[in-house]
Amino acid sequence: MQPVPLILAAASLLLLWFLAPPARAQQDDRPVSQCQMIAQTLPQVTFARFEPAGTLLAQADEKAEVKITYVGHSTFFIETPGGIKIATDYSGWYKPPALPDVVTMNKAHSSHYTLSPGPGIRHVLHGWDDDAPEGADHHVMVGDTYVRNVPTDIRSWGGAMEHNGNSIFIFEVAGLCIGHLGHLHHELTDTQYAEIGRLDILMVPVDGGLTMGAESMSAVVKRLRSALILPMHRRGPPIGRFLAMFGEDFDTVTDDDATIVVSIRNLPKRPTIHILAGV
Repeated sequence: MQPVPLILAAASLLLLWFLAPPARAQQDDRPVSQCQMIAQTLPQVTFARFEPAGTLLAQADEKAEVKITYVGHSTFFIETPGGIKIATDYSGWYKPPALPDVVTMNKAHSSHYTLSPGPGIRHVLHGWDDDAPEGADHHVMVGDTYVRNVPTDIRSWGGAMEHNGNSIFIFEVAGLCIGHLGHLHHELTDTQYAEIGRLDILMVPVDGGLTMGAESMSAVVKRLRSALILPMHRRGPPIGRFLAMFGEDFDTVTDDDATIVVSIRNLPKRPTIHILAGV
């Protein structure tokens, strides 16, 4: 057999592998994560998005914009092109500008969750599951947004680690992969990095010790290699201690506005730590 047919055959098998939804998605009809697929594929190759049942979609419109507003503490308010409204680490202490369709929560402290979120919120996603030792498992399509989570451990009030007690939440919308680290208490494992996949936008706590020290948290940020880093949860040391962990490969922007509008088209070319007003 000539080399060219061999190459064509291999290329055909590779294409079929990418287009066929994984067995797990076929079994439970979960959406297929574009962020995981793109992170695990060949360098410099971008594949199309998927939706439930593995239906192939066109690439996201590069002009589609996501609006992100820092509300306070660890709460961001995300507004998608399809009109879906999301509040992260929702406790009710920090009021978003409109009623969210989706709220995510983590249970480290009462400033990160509420058991009485109020009526009208369609999807209340806890980052923990008291009845499941493997942790919470969310795979939710809401309008144009796929919301999923990756469980992480958490320190209890006594100092011991509670396995899978909290979650990193990931929002896939408009071709963007947006991750919220929540109240992260430990550096991530290789398995967790693989489950997260690619993150274009990363919301990261910069308290300097209530979650993790600046050195450990910066190691997570560097490993994830996000284009846009949005600090949150600033307590204790000045944010400069966190920024000092990064070298010349990272740019820093301090904003007078609490809102940023992001699309695939306007993501920074270099990793950028963007400090929104209020942080």
